[in-house]
Amino acid sequence: MLRVIVADDEAMMRAGLRSILSSVPGIEVVGEAEDGAAAVALVAEHRPDIALLDVQMPGTDGLEATEAITGKYPGTAVVILTTFSEDAYIARALSGGASGFVLKSGDPRQLVEGLRAVAEGGAYLSPEVARRVIDELDASGGRSGGRSGGRLSRATAAREQVGRLTERERDVLALVGEGCSNDEIARRLTIAPGTVKVHVGSILAGLDVRNRVQAAIVAYEAGLV
Repeated sequence: MLRVIVADDEAMMRAGLRSILSSVPGIEVVGEAEDGAAAVALVAEHRPDIALLDVQMPGTDGLEATEAITGKYPGTAVVILTTFSEDAYIARALSGGASGFVLKSGDPRQLVEGLRAVAEGGAYLSPEVARRVIDELDASGGRSGGRSGGRLSRATAAREQVGRLTERERDVLALVGEGCSNDEIARRLTIAPGTVKVHVGSILAGLDVRNRVQAAIVAYEAGLV
């Protein structure tokens, strides 16, 4: 059973999310919060698989909650609910350790798909959000703040990064970019899950990124996805 907490300051949004998720076999909403502090408290109490957080909430916002949850409770992954007006928050959410981004106005099937992918150890960027993530990183100067020069230079740099990987690592990276979990990657490439885990570790080190979401962005920028 995939256990989820939902945090959003709008009661109607929380109700809608609960309704969607509760209708899916294998997913249980174990708590709701209207601000980030309450979300962190729920994670401490329930230790859910995923915390689904809105960005803008009163008091402790979703970004502060993300940093607190990933820092104190690494067994709980964070998926961010975002809108097209909240692009400026994306870079900080990435650096805070968020494992996925789902558009509030997107297809509910993408929400479920994203939660399952993240719960299985993957990273998830809904297609619309993936492009906005890259746009925002272009504007803010790159994943680590040290790269500039626009999308063309970022794509060139991403291809150079990917070029340092082995052919098998590039295959794995492309599937990471699609949001696949280790088990899914193992099935598609006909290799052992343990081997996938080793490859992912090598990929993160080779690309000099912190997590699978950042690796997925490189995959998008390099044209692997």
